[in-house]
Amino acid sequence: MTSDAYEKRTAGPIHLRIPPDDNIQRLICNECGFINYINPKIIVGAVCTWGNKFLLCKRAIKPRVGFWTMPAGFMEEGETSMEGAQREAWEEAGAKIEVNDLIGVYNVSRLSQVHLIYRAKLTNGFVSAGPESLEVRFFSWAEIPWDDLAFPSVHWALNHYKEVEKLAEFSPRGEGKTS
Repeated sequence: MTSDAYEKRTAGPIHLRIPPDDNIQRLICNECGFINYINPKIIVGAVCTWGNKFLLCKRAIKPRVGFWTMPAGFMEEGETSMEGAQREAWEEAGAKIEVNDLIGVYNVSRLSQVHLIYRAKLTNGFVSAGPESLEVRFFSWAEIPWDDLAFPSVHWALNHYKEVEKLAEFSPRGEGKTS
């Protein structure tokens, strides 16, 4: 397997083989020995609140178009996880947020993803749907469209938020686990 994108980072073409002292095939440059480790993707996001309401975004992109989610997405190179959560809130909901505590670390191994989800407060009540959202809305806890949430991680994060909302100190929760 070769890739022009990786060849530009190395001295030559990259090929799939097992490096010395390893047991998994990796992309390796034959010229310089660069090994491109394909690792899980990091998803960053936040359960965002304005007063006692929760900000949710109705997805405009696959997968799960038309289902509700919290602002979240792939972390970009050169940003911290908290900066990524802020960027995602801005991109998806036009929301400016103050990111606080990490509430969940969710492993989605079938997709090779690790989700880092924070609790955050909006700095003002202005939101607007970005290109990845059909609609953005504030919901009270009782109004959250539980049957129309896009992913299990959204359920986990909202429930973990509720579990720790009055706590100043707590440990991040894992997927599907409470207290």
